[in-house]
Amino acid sequence: MGSIQLQQVRKDFGAVSIIKGVDLMVKDGEFVVFVGPSGCGKSTLLRLIAGLEDLSSGKIIIDGKDATDLGPAQRGLAMVFQSYALYPHMSVRNNIAFPLKMAKASREVIEAKVKYAANTLNLTDYLERRPGQLSGGQRQRVAIGRAIVREPSAFLFDEPLSNLDAALRVQMRVEIGELHNKLKTTMIYVTHDQVEAMTMADKIVVLDLGAISQVGAPLDLYNKPDNLFVARFIGSPTMNIVKGPSAAKRGADTIGIRPEHTEVSSTAGEWPGTVRVAEHLGSETFVYVEADGLGQFTVRVDGEAPVHAGDRVFLSPREPRLHKFNAAGQRIAA
Repeated sequence: MGSIQLQQVRKDFGAVSIIKGVDLMVKDGEFVVFVGPSGCGKSTLLRLIAGLEDLSSGKIIIDGKDATDLGPAQRGLAMVFQSYALYPHMSVRNNIAFPLKMAKASREVIEAKVKYAANTLNLTDYLERRPGQLSGGQRQRVAIGRAIVREPSAFLFDEPLSNLDAALRVQMRVEIGELHNKLKTTMIYVTHDQVEAMTMADKIVVLDLGAISQVGAPLDLYNKPDNLFVARFIGSPTMNIVKGPSAAKRGADTIGIRPEHTEVSSTAGEWPGTVRVAEHLGSETFVYVEADGLGQFTVRVDGEAPVHAGDRVFLSPREPRLHKFNAAGQRIAA
């Protein structure tokens, strides 16, 4: 079991409120990602769940039991940190085994669990090495292995891939996803990278200034953002935003259109503009246009688009894919 429920969870530092009354249900076996810009409170919320920070008010329920006042070791959770937090003088074997030794597990139990974790994470050939002899991705797998042997009810990941280069980040995203599919254990994962959130999560929690802005499946947030903040944050490149007469004639204060839902033409369209840069990537082309009186637009075109810097073009939204928002920045239902 690994259900986690937050009930009106608050965290204040003096007069400053960091987490502002969060309610959230994480179901057993879910992969939930907390995402948001720096300073939104996502790591603080994870630390509150882990018991590394005390709540100012509210409750944390783990597997149906009130865990609000329990210490980290009593919550049945395992945390994987950004910094790996490995012991450099210990072998991989001893790093993975460390929590079991601290719990005074038998030698047989330790050996069996370390073997299982090493096999699961493809670390069997590295058990006698020290962390300094491993790549960044291997060191992160060792940190995950140390969490696995504890057999937690849930894993908590605090930006675990941020120290890795781009290629390793992609590889580790896949490996963590496969690990979740294999273990079927609840995972809560913190990142500022919305691409990680979109590709890994069963459910995304978008945080803004200590409050939940929206919760939902990745494609639900992408296709039906509740507000302008989520609309701009989810999606790469970000959504194009238009105000003024173009929005008003559609009954909105603001409209949004994603780059792949914006048409570009050399002859006719709603918004004229000038191409600033065209990035030709083979499989797709990103066109950055300075639209007259509206500012910069980004357009994603499949394959090779015959446009270049300085070209005059016309942009038009695909009307069924438009997003409409009121003056408060909230979604207007279609």
